[in-house]
Amino acid sequence: MSRFLSQRFSTLTAYTPGEQPKIKNIIKRNTNELPYPPSEAVSAAVKESSENLNRYCDIGCTRLREALGANLKVAPEKIIMTNGSDEILNFAFMAYGDKPFAFPDISYGFYTVFCALHKIAYEEIPLNDELGINPEDYIGIGKNIVIANPNAPTGLALPLSDIERIVASNPDNIVIIDEAYIDFGGESAIGLIDRYENLMVTRTFSKSFALAGARLGFGIANEKLIADMDLIKFSTNPYNVNSLTQAAGLAAVETADYYMSCCDKIKETRAYTASALRELGFKVIGEDANFLFASSDKISGEELLTKLRERAIIVRHFSAERIKNYNRITIGTREQMETLIKSIKEIIS
Repeated sequence: MSRFLSQRFSTLTAYTPGEQPKIKNIIKRNTNELPYPPSEAVSAAVKESSENLNRYCDIGCTRLREALGANLKVAPEKIIMTNGSDEILNFAFMAYGDKPFAFPDISYGFYTVFCALHKIAYEEIPLNDELGINPEDYIGIGKNIVIANPNAPTGLALPLSDIERIVASNPDNIVIIDEAYIDFGGESAIGLIDRYENLMVTRTFSKSFALAGARLGFGIANEKLIADMDLIKFSTNPYNVNSLTQAAGLAAVETADYYMSCCDKIKETRAYTASALRELGFKVIGEDANFLFASSDKISGEELLTKLRERAIIVRHFSAERIKNYNRITIGTREQMETLIKSIKEIIS
């Protein structure tokens, strides 16, 4: 760090993204990307949009919000489009940081980073012995709350009834439900936004819509909360979603059936992979997302990570004490997961 960096950031520890290896012919199962390509309509839309890059993009993402609203049965005025869901989360931490935040101790790593970045007090609430969220820990807690549902990296989801209890019991605090993986399992809280003025739901196109490289996310809430988010957006970067990404997102929404069929394939392959891992003696938890969280008494998480890498297969390992024996395995194609299972079988035998 240079001597010019503000002292406010001198102790900041940045978020560590999943590795993006440059190795050819690798089975990359570490960052929860969809293994299937975008629809043909997306490629065509991006190509057409590229002819107008001399002009600024639509700052309101009008057509995209209208299409997305129709798809989700939500008024466009209750949607804000952002540069990935990380941006809408960042906006929310900035906007509501006068109060402390609470979130699980094992969850998406950016939550603690945003709190550190914006000097927000926070409480990390431990997961239970089965690495699940205990909803009672959040009832009437009197803090802003962020819950990834399904949670990452565990892949476990709370039922909607528990989410509603948490939201209803904290009427004077913002509750953010991060639904990055909701298309793979769990119940969405979008239907609750008109009932609770303190609820915001965030989502991304990076997972189920195969647009991780395009960087597109969105938030859904009542008009007043969306106005808060717009205030932050127009005070930082009004043109936050570029023309190419808007075109890709619109085409993706218009071909949503293709993506939902891809999600169905992931669910089928997830069930196969979970069963195969259990047959090899692994403990597998979390079958609500597009990944599995697995550990074995036969090999440490770090050793399995290393030995899979030697076979050109990359999964995600976390060093936190409670989960250091686990690896998060993104679900790929059936062929990729058969190769993974075969390799694990060779390694542990």
